[in-house]
Amino acid sequence: MRIPLSKVIDKIEGLLRFPDNYKVANDDLKLMVGIGQSKEIIGNKDYQSLADLELRVFSQFGDDGIIQYLAHNLELNNKTFIEFGVEDYAESNTRFLLQKDNWSGFVMDGSKKNIARLKKASFYWKHDINAQANFVTKENINQLISIGIGAWGAVDIMHIDIDGNDYWIWNAIEISPAVVIMEYNSNFGVERAITIPYDKEFYRTSAHFSNLYFGSSLKALCILAMRKGYVFIGCNSAGNNAYFVREDKMNGSVRTVSLEEGYVQSKLRESRDESGNLTFASIRERSEILKGLPVYDIESEKIVAF
Repeated sequence: MRIPLSKVIDKIEGLLRFPDNYKVANDDLKLMVGIGQSKEIIGNKDYQSLADLELRVFSQFGDDGIIQYLAHNLELNNKTFIEFGVEDYAESNTRFLLQKDNWSGFVMDGSKKNIARLKKASFYWKHDINAQANFVTKENINQLISIGIGAWGAVDIMHIDIDGNDYWIWNAIEISPAVVIMEYNSNFGVERAITIPYDKEFYRTSAHFSNLYFGSSLKALCILAMRKGYVFIGCNSAGNNAYFVREDKMNGSVRTVSLEEGYVQSKLRESRDESGNLTFASIRERSEILKGLPVYDIESEKIVAF
């Protein structure tokens, strides 16, 4: 379904007339256009990879479209989500789901300032969303979830993106959402099942100046997913988010893929030097930067060198 050009023009003119409300109006415009585009994605039953389903509205990359497809083609009756590591929620993977489909959500970020900004957003009072400032650890995660989701019967979609202990947090979580979206570190490659060793105080930039030492490999997440009763259905085209569906929710609308088939090598050049400046390191250079750093091997259950 295409959005009439007249409506788009009216919205743009509104932006120009009221510059103080630019951000709100711009978000409204993105929401309006995204609603129209998402209808074609939801009906795309012949997709070849998750990249075919991508649409960016409020997500950093194309995850809004993938999530729309899953939300409307799997049997998800609770319409609830949780997302960790949302910053101020201006750019996040569940916001389009919140505003377009009126789902209920629980979100967390480690920064009190980020959550304070989120609670001042114009959409915050219009929707059922609980935002809390918490630094997530494997020791506190289940208590935080229990308090945050309140009386919900179940959680349909969970996204973890905390740039650090992602593997350990999912490993510790006791609930079993229908869909789990996990950030992975493609710089760790596809062959090894590795993650950073658990450190409850882990902070990505402090752990290593390069900002490349965080999270886990895709293989480690696939092994954990299998242990928890999930199947792997692919990654986004940016090569940073992996998608898993609980086995009992598979209904033919999505297909499983192998680790090798679904893996996407990220092209993001976010490495930094010791002064914090971007170095734009290549894929090969990133591996050299990480060489020798300690990682935990999921299969041998030992800390080894990258």
